[in-house]
Amino acid sequence: MTEWTGSCHCGAVRFRIEADITDVYRCDCSLCAMKGALMTSVHEDCFTLLAGADRLSEFNWNTGVARHFFCSVCGIYPFHKKRAMPDHYGINVHCLDGFDASALTVRAAEGKGMTVNPEGARDTWLGPRTP
Repeated sequence: MTEWTGSCHCGAVRFRIEADITDVYRCDCSLCAMKGALMTSVHEDCFTLLAGADRLSEFNWNTGVARHFFCSVCGIYPFHKKRAMPDHYGINVHCLDGFDASALTVRAAEGKGMTVNPEGARDTWLGPRTP
């Protein structure tokens, strides 16, 4: 397994993941579409926050399960705790030191159906869309 380090833009928030990154995706929910991050997922056991816990701001909405983290200094979004897989982190690969995603196929992840929780909303995630 490869070890990657990453940070926000100003370096106040630093983290490490252990992952062989072969899957990157863009989610189409309103929040992800607006922030434009390119993501990969890692199990929480493969994620370590190295610095900046006191600099993280957290955004929760809708069901409150997903926990979106931003640097309170520079505003960059490095990672979030996932709603669909609460024991995983979504990692913004643009924040990883030396990672080049240009050779990987970017997968489209379906999030629009999860963005709101109105009466009659599906209670299970059906998985990612296929291109």
